Amino acid sequence: MKNQKFNVSGMMCTNCQAHVENAVNKLDGVDIVCVNLLANTMDVSFDEEKLNNKTIIKAVKAAGYGAKEFSRDNSEYDEDSDKTRKRLILSVILLIPLMFIAMSHMFGLHIDFLENMTVLGIAQMLFLVPILILNRKYFVSGVKSILGLSPNMDALIALGAGISVAYSLYNFVLASINSLNIMQANSLGIHYYFESAAMILTFITVGKYLESKSKSKTSSAISKLVKLTPKTAIIERNGAEVEISTDEILSGDVVICKNGMNIPVDGEIVSGNCSIDESAITGESIPVDKSVGDSVTGGTTVTSGYIKIKAVNTGDDTTLSKIIKLVEDATTSKAPIARIADKVAAVFVPAVIGIAIVTTIIWLILGAPFDKAISFGIAVLVISCPCALGLATPTAIMVGTGKAAQYGILIKSAQALETANKIKTVVLDKTGTITKGEPEVTDIIEKKSDFLSIAYSIENSSEHPLAKAVVSYAKDRTELRNTENFKSYTGFGISAEISGQVYYSGNREFIESKGINVDYNSVKELYDEGKTVLYFSDDKELIGIIAVADKVKPSSKLAIAELDAMEIEAVMLTGDNRQTAQAIQKATDIKTAYAQVLPHQKEEVISQYKAKGTTAMVGDGINDSPALVSADIGIAIGAGTDIAIDSADIVLIKSDLRDVVTTIQLSKAVLRNIKENLFWAFIYNVICIPLAAGAFYGLLGWQMQPMFGTIAMSLSSICVVTNALRLRGFKPKELTKKNDNIKDYETIVL
Repeated sequence: MKNQKFNVSGMMCTNCQAHVENAVNKLDGVDIVCVNLLANTMDVSFDEEKLNNKTIIKAVKAAGYGAKEFSRDNSEYDEDSDKTRKRLILSVILLIPLMFIAMSHMFGLHIDFLENMTVLGIAQMLFLVPILILNRKYFVSGVKSILGLSPNMDALIALGAGISVAYSLYNFVLASINSLNIMQANSLGIHYYFESAAMILTFITVGKYLESKSKSKTSSAISKLVKLTPKTAIIERNGAEVEISTDEILSGDVVICKNGMNIPVDGEIVSGNCSIDESAITGESIPVDKSVGDSVTGGTTVTSGYIKIKAVNTGDDTTLSKIIKLVEDATTSKAPIARIADKVAAVFVPAVIGIAIVTTIIWLILGAPFDKAISFGIAVLVISCPCALGLATPTAIMVGTGKAAQYGILIKSAQALETANKIKTVVLDKTGTITKGEPEVTDIIEKKSDFLSIAYSIENSSEHPLAKAVVSYAKDRTELRNTENFKSYTGFGISAEISGQVYYSGNREFIESKGINVDYNSVKELYDEGKTVLYFSDDKELIGIIAVADKVKPSSKLAIAELDAMEIEAVMLTGDNRQTAQAIQKATDIKTAYAQVLPHQKEEVISQYKAKGTTAMVGDGINDSPALVSADIGIAIGAGTDIAIDSADIVLIKSDLRDVVTTIQLSKAVLRNIKENLFWAFIYNVICIPLAAGAFYGLLGWQMQPMFGTIAMSLSSICVVTNALRLRGFKPKELTKKNDNIKDYETIVL
């Protein structure tokens, strides 16, 4: 199966979206079609042996819409926006004299040549016809959707304006045949609705233009991410600086970045040093100092310095490109809550057309003049708004996922964003998630003055992670000596000679096997704290002790406290022993922990908690992948392995557990916003359709004129989009932990 993305143009509402999806779904070989109304994109999974891109594009065009292979270039959108603005301006210019001609008599103005109905009709049509031509797209799209048995918003507009024009033309012919003047026409109940048709089209265009501007703001996060990659870059070739398109950079090329420039690729610094603003990728506002050997990420900005970078990942393989794709995929997907609106929207337009017809017939039966009855029917057509229903969910999802990306949180689907709202338990892997994932020296007990230098020298030849921790700690604190006859004893320790003297390093059993006495009681406290103790000796006595531990991230305890304040249970999984697990529990206030857990057992623990409620798993390693997939929500730490990230629903780029809290808070905010949008969209139609149909006319004398109905319809969509835009101001709340003195820790050994 091939997955292809397309740009789709001409969509106005959810019915348009459904029409495009249905048109492509009918093609033989199509597996999945997903159309994004806000982004004007379509993702299609299809069999290449049966279909190709051209056939799919042809099907979309046959349905009455435009399509082309996907491009992030917004020039076409900007061009359409400019055309809409020009069309709007010309329509308003023509509408003003039309309104003056049509309503002059209402203000006591009597223009002699307009007293004749034939002349009055011709004068109005002179201004109406250009407006009809300018806004013909509503009629073209509306008629196509009706003929395709999938009427959309344009169908309602076309019917409303078309019926107004048709009824006015009927009266014009009647008036012309009888040569009626305006006074005679009024006495016979003859009226023109040319200005109503013009106002419907003009006000709809006003609303659509404002709505499109508002909708464009919902995708601003993606637009900002796209702009982070420069269009050109400077590379070094044959000792000279050459400017080329970013798309032409190859892996291995040396890219030059100066102060103020955006880095175009992922790579490694091979020359120079600098400070880099990584806020666009990680959300951290403080610039990070980088030098030779450090990795850099495309899309970040050099705030000071001059560096040369060896390109590693280019084009679509860069971290930034993957982030953009994840955000786009999330906005394309549908949240479960959207199904309610989709079901209503699917039958909305046909139902409205039926209501408009029934409304007109009822008023005629009640004895209302034909022009009044038809006015009620037209008002029903133009006030009804399926757009508000269709925009309620995707606008909030798009703004929410974009906001998450700004905080360094990548949400892969709308379903994941919605489900995060229901999380009751967060299961946390220990190493690399709660802890830093890298052993560090925590304690040193010296029994010889040059102990640290000896430890540094003999551990420097070892590749063991604990040895690397000792080397990292000592390299800037003491001197490195020459060693000979290095030997490694797997699972026990190492030995080496310095100036003819043999030294040993290893665990307690290894050192005692060399005949050295080890006082366990003196280091019992280190063991109780879950630390790994390394003993060092010569061939006669103990010369020192170094304790190493995988330190807890400073943010982990804060995150766990905030989860507790939200009444969400935090549970730890670790393959380490009970002693280490208990030490981490006390350091972070995690009430429940599972120790000595094998990879396949993590999935079993997840299943237990899923039975109690929605469960999230947070991990970073290959052994976490089954659990990430098994959980209701899989959350990967950004610094983890690719396979863990691929298995997850959400990725935390900063590897900070506080972002789990931010994700849950954002999910709650988005769901609240969606419910507000759906409430407004439903209640608007529930109130306005009966009002337009004249349900309150007999009792209160309320009548909705078609021209005001178009304004109300446009405002309903704008209100929904504007409400969704409030999410752009979302900020995570700092919560206070309820219980600061947890004593009943539970450690379960599997």
